[in-house]
Amino acid sequence: MDFRDTASANRSIGQAVTRAGINAGSSSSLPGAAAPVASAALLRRMGMPGWSVIKVSRSLSSVEEAAFIRELKANPSVERVERDELMFPSAAARASASALPNDPDFSRYQWNLNNPKYGVHAPEAWASSKGEGVVVAVLDSGVAKGNPDLEANVLPGYDMVSFKEMSRRGIDGRVPGGWDVGTWVEENYCTQLTGETHPAERSSWHGTHVAGTIAQLTNNSIGAAGVAPLAKVLPVRVLGSCGGLTSDISDGIVWAVGGDVPGLPINPNPAEILNMSLGRPDTPVCPQAYQEALDFANDKGAIVVVSAGNRDTGAMTQTMGSCEGVLVVASSTFQGEKSDFSNKGWPTVLAAPGGNEVGRGSESGEATSFIWQMINGGDRGPEPGNWMLEGYAGTSMAAPHVAAAAAMIQSVAKSPLNLREMKVLLQRTASPLSKSPVPTSVPFPPPAGITLEEIFGIGPGILNIAAALRELATPTCDLEKPSCVDRCDPVLTDCGPGTAPVPLLNKRAIIVQGKRSTESLFSFDARAGQVLNFMTYGGSGDISMYVSYGKNPTIVTAEARSSRRKSNIETVRFQAPKAGTYYIRLAASYLEDYKGVTLTARQ
Repeated sequence: MDFRDTASANRSIGQAVTRAGINAGSSSSLPGAAAPVASAALLRRMGMPGWSVIKVSRSLSSVEEAAFIRELKANPSVERVERDELMFPSAAARASASALPNDPDFSRYQWNLNNPKYGVHAPEAWASSKGEGVVVAVLDSGVAKGNPDLEANVLPGYDMVSFKEMSRRGIDGRVPGGWDVGTWVEENYCTQLTGETHPAERSSWHGTHVAGTIAQLTNNSIGAAGVAPLAKVLPVRVLGSCGGLTSDISDGIVWAVGGDVPGLPINPNPAEILNMSLGRPDTPVCPQAYQEALDFANDKGAIVVVSAGNRDTGAMTQTMGSCEGVLVVASSTFQGEKSDFSNKGWPTVLAAPGGNEVGRGSESGEATSFIWQMINGGDRGPEPGNWMLEGYAGTSMAAPHVAAAAAMIQSVAKSPLNLREMKVLLQRTASPLSKSPVPTSVPFPPPAGITLEEIFGIGPGILNIAAALRELATPTCDLEKPSCVDRCDPVLTDCGPGTAPVPLLNKRAIIVQGKRSTESLFSFDARAGQVLNFMTYGGSGDISMYVSYGKNPTIVTAEARSSRRKSNIETVRFQAPKAGTYYIRLAASYLEDYKGVTLTARQ
């Protein structure tokens, strides 16, 4: 494009405006309003040769802007197009209320976004990303239609609930939309499905609350804020009255990422992120239908975020926690601790704010006990105009923080992160908990090869979106590496040369001792073909013995082991040993020291 000739330059700019469609006007985010047609023209040339400034007659939406830039770049005479960004003084710090969104409930209720220590650091993150251009599928009870603080960010979804008894739509089958028409149940209504009696319950609007955390409109002077306010929500209704069926949920996963589900149209807006704040407690086996659907979603590049569950037990006991290809999220509190109700342990990835209590809150309740978003106030079906701020607590509330963070990351990543890279980035940048949930001692030792962290932990800490985006922009090391610090755990890995082992002599006893949770390494040069015994006895404490030929033994790789519970009497025997060096590792219990224990090698 020859910008030296103003007339020809403006003709080319006008053609780009026409091809981008911005001269036809566009819909506004405000009901009943429409953006006027736009025009553009050469404003001036810059001092740097070749650079010029183009002025557009009005602000463009993100979609319009992207289209206009794309059409400018399509001109073979144009080498580069950049947005004319605003720059600001690089002041180190200055607090101002105007730096925060004007949503009236943000400052009072949304500690989960703005608490400087144990929130997710959303306001800082918004300077880098708001999730623009990313679709997040919410597989849940659907989204209540007409929410003034959310609907502008809701894409056409689908109601996958097959049976009218659960869907409350009066007919069997699936329908477009993904709207939540209510999940209420009369007393014992679900007994026909579960065989169990139950009280009546009003509609939960669970999916609306979850979707609000992800992408509720922000800085619009209404209600509360969303974590990724420029992301789009794809409602996939898979839960109705009494719950949701595996078949409906599995089809929902496939449809959400653009897969072909018989009888349904292909989703025109495939999701990059899936949030599944659902599961069945005490079911530590992933249904194959789920796993195959999740594998399909992973193959499509989707990041699947799931809740850990709310029974203060192992995350593996929640259905989704037992599945592969998911990011399992635990719940943290305003005080930066594990929520009392939150499930824990492997395979939990990290924590995110979920509140202090399980159940519905109220505006009059303690603001910091719950996660607050706008829902419908209808007890059964949605009631037009009846919108209210409501506080919920649970790992269902924690997971959408991570789903929104993933959307914000994918929005600005040079290329989309895969599941492992996303996990590493989120874990590497997590904020520390105020108090570790891992106990210093337990009544019984865990199975060999299992750590207390894997039983009681909830990952490295609490989601910190601002830190994750900074690390994404300037990574300190490859995202294939769990840590930028090269550490080696000698208990689990052969770390190569290290502390020299203490040599043992045949039938020569030595006295050993060690502090709790420490290890000691010994060696013995054996002959071939003659029975070889390693033994510990006497003294006090609790130890385990791990033995390997030719290399340091680990809890995982040891050729032989002896780990009697609450005992310092251990024996490892080789009936036909090889000639060469055997290495013996003594590992102290995490419960107590060991003292005065005799160690011998006999051959």
